[in-house]
Amino acid sequence: MPAPYIEHVNLTVRSPERTAQLLADLFDWHVRWEGPARDNGRTIHVGDERTYLAVYSPPEALDDAIFGKGRPLNHVGILVDDLDDVERRVIAAGLAPFAHADYDPGRRFYFLDHDGTEFEIVSYA
Repeated sequence: MPAPYIEHVNLTVRSPERTAQLLADLFDWHVRWEGPARDNGRTIHVGDERTYLAVYSPPEALDDAIFGKGRPLNHVGILVDDLDDVERRVIAAGLAPFAHADYDPGRRFYFLDHDGTEFEIVSYA
């Protein structure tokens, strides 16, 4: 059996379309599937052939309190080859990179998406 790996993570977002487009723009990912989801919500799977993020929104309005930092997770880590290119894309999307670090084994920075979900972008190149 091959080594286990994370196939997907499901995030609740205000707008699956907006978040899927952001992820596609930042990481050159594509929509793998989209459609109706549990509780009459909507989900879009965006990623590559192996892994993806499922971005889900229920039909009812969401309480802003659920999007507070660290609720329900601290961050999503994305490994990239060209950290500087992705940082330029984050800035072009109107988002602010922060907490840059350069330490063994690699370089990284963080940003918050439109819903306040924190992403850590890391490169070991």
